[in-house]
Amino acid sequence: MLLFGAVVSVQGLLASVIYSLIGLAVFVAGFYVIKLILPFDVNKEIEADQNTALGIVIGSFILGLAIIVASAISG
Repeated sequence: MLLFGAVVSVQGLLASVIYSLIGLAVFVAGFYVIKLILPFDVNKEIEADQNTALGIVIGSFILGLAIIVASAISG
């Protein structure tokens, strides 16, 4: 199949979709695990109390998890 001048196989497209769904599932599971581990309500701390430090920690966790998922997908 020709798409924007590049050859795209159906298998490659299907693999990308599957890896994306697995990566999103890992993200959601990781976020729920960190919410369970912390002794306070993460949403309340970030939204209501404007806890910037916790926002940075959660953002760093998400970026670290993204790097791990991306390296696992790329091999």
